[in-house]
Amino acid sequence: MALLLAVAALTVISLDSVRSTRVPQAVLDEEQQIAADTALAMRSAIDSEASTVRRTANAYPATSTSTPVTTLKALISARKTVLGSVLLDRRTGQLLAASGRVVPLAGLDDARKAAGHGAVPPRLVTSAGTRQLLYFAKVALPAQQDPDQDQTPNQTERQWLLVVSEPVPTPTAYGQGRTAEVLDAGGAAIARTAHGAVSPAAADSTLVTAVTRAAHGSGRDTGGSGSLLRATAGGRSTVAGWAQVASATGSGDTDDLGLVVLTASPAPAPTPAADYSGFAFGAAAALVAVALLLGLALHLCVQRPLLRLYLSAGRVARGATGDGPTALSELSRPVPVHGFGELARIGRALDSLRRQLLGESGPQEFPARRGPGYRALAVVGVLVVACWSVPMIFLLNRADSATAVPAGVLADHQARTEIATNRIRQSLDHSYTDLRDAAASLGRSRAAQTEVLRRSLAEHKQYRSLYVLDRSGKITLRVGETPLRTLVHVPSGGGITNVNTSGRIPVIAAYAQVPSGKAKAAGTGVVLFGEIDVKALNSLLPRPKLGSVWVTDRHDKVLAASVGYQAFQSLPAPELTRLARATQGAPGTPGTATSAVRLTSSGPSLDAAAPLAQSGPTARLGWHVVTEEPAAALQIPAVQAQQHTMLAGILGLTMGAACLGWLHVVVIRPLRTVAVLVERLAGGDRRTVLHPVNHDEIGSVTRSLELIRQTLAERDRAARSSHTAGPSRRLHANTLQR
Repeated sequence: MALLLAVAALTVISLDSVRSTRVPQAVLDEEQQIAADTALAMRSAIDSEASTVRRTANAYPATSTSTPVTTLKALISARKTVLGSVLLDRRTGQLLAASGRVVPLAGLDDARKAAGHGAVPPRLVTSAGTRQLLYFAKVALPAQQDPDQDQTPNQTERQWLLVVSEPVPTPTAYGQGRTAEVLDAGGAAIARTAHGAVSPAAADSTLVTAVTRAAHGSGRDTGGSGSLLRATAGGRSTVAGWAQVASATGSGDTDDLGLVVLTASPAPAPTPAADYSGFAFGAAAALVAVALLLGLALHLCVQRPLLRLYLSAGRVARGATGDGPTALSELSRPVPVHGFGELARIGRALDSLRRQLLGESGPQEFPARRGPGYRALAVVGVLVVACWSVPMIFLLNRADSATAVPAGVLADHQARTEIATNRIRQSLDHSYTDLRDAAASLGRSRAAQTEVLRRSLAEHKQYRSLYVLDRSGKITLRVGETPLRTLVHVPSGGGITNVNTSGRIPVIAAYAQVPSGKAKAAGTGVVLFGEIDVKALNSLLPRPKLGSVWVTDRHDKVLAASVGYQAFQSLPAPELTRLARATQGAPGTPGTATSAVRLTSSGPSLDAAAPLAQSGPTARLGWHVVTEEPAAALQIPAVQAQQHTMLAGILGLTMGAACLGWLHVVVIRPLRTVAVLVERLAGGDRRTVLHPVNHDEIGSVTRSLELIRQTLAERDRAARSSHTAGPSRRLHANTLQR
């Protein structure tokens, strides 16, 4: 009873705490995650750009005759986003060459000195009234002879510092009416973008001030994030999310920039208020009634009859072991039979033993077929608790897939799926760009090509193998692990492809054409392939509160996933496959993202799918990104009410079954054992010793029965002795007469 009453109290507390607000907490959480995903994309873009600038400087084939002007021109000629660039002498800080817009050189002494101790992180500066990012890279040139030292050659090494000025990457806004902007440490907007019609409140200065204060309060280098809800004059609200661009783990190129990403979108229409307190008190009252009913039934059917049997067994045992009128009076009173089942059987057998002690009757046999026992009572008790628990688990407060999930939450989940898709596309595009640069920098000799491939493999951790194919598809040069390709083809152009359609590991590869002059000089290699490690792709997919993420090919077979999977398996649900196919547009078009709410056995699920790319090297692949997030992971009132209702039902059923199971072990099973033994004793079995096992009323009854058995056994032995001694005495008397 106590445990069931505790479950009733928990039911009231948990369901009464579920209250719907004008804007569900899930909307705020999703906006926070969108800001965090956008900040991650911003951080990846800055880190990638910084690494590219450094890698370009390290790969520059400088000679002792290279001049600053030609070097600077060669380093930035292929870069389209450069606003301005300079080349400085790292030791003296002297300006050697400049190109494009003016690069602010004030305050670069620290960067110039730090270049000798490793990579210099980017810096945020102001030039011509606009905020820009400065990227740094060291340029080491071969030593050259000092022309002023004719007699004693003095070899001096030249070390230059490349400074590149580029605009701050513009964030991408996903979702109708959402804005995304980048704020500096002072709260000034650096870059801003919007998707569709934007609410005027999204640019509210008070919102920017609140976000800046919250970001500063979270500390630096923490990757902090949060959400805000701001009311507007028109009665609508704006939901804002913010996240620091600084890395949450370890050190990165963006840690000292102080950048914050702010996303804002109109709050969804207010949802109807829902109060579950009435249901909570009703369910708790029903469970209290069940607990009281079970307690009363056990008290009347088990506890009271057992206590009376305990007293009767003690009285009969005292009469069996005592002498005189007192013992006779104890045995003269019949044993009342109370209850049913095992206690009734023990009572009838005990009364038979009482009559045997008085000599009124002999051993009595009891029928083998008996009526229902206390096990049936326990089963009925479990069924009574189940009548309350089963509807709570399977029927009551079930979330409707059509109305349980607010439209804003589903739209935000689709936006997060698009952000994840863009992150994967950028990773594959960078892999192709890196491979294309490696193909362009291949030397004319085989040794030079091998060195370029080894350096590329060391610099780009996403590759597991790099190899060059000839026109027949044969590998002519390879570095890294053994290729896993099964499709032997020599494609034209460049891009991303998969080079197997079966096996344990899906193999995705980037490929690029080797310049014809270098291919002819080194041999017959015409295409450079780079197999991308699928683990590197899988690591991009998991994100908080995004659920399971899959990358599928044009045939809806899984190539990568954030959860365990088998290569080229189908999606786990047919609805997900149909959703992925629904993203396909007209022939020749990339298609659009889509989403839906799916009802599963465990509740509603938010599903979304988006085409991998609309342009670039991955556009013609026909791949998709599919996500599935159980609504139970989100703070949606209807789903929370279903969860708490199911939890209360599970707890009630578990507690009821556990307690009645404990009753079976502690009371019912010992009673069944005692009932069998006492019926044997009443039937004339005087040899089976009754050992008390439990130290309770049942154990006391067993001890009393053992005393009765010993008394009856002594009487039986005495009767047999007198029966044997009678004939012996008569034979002895006849002998004396003779």
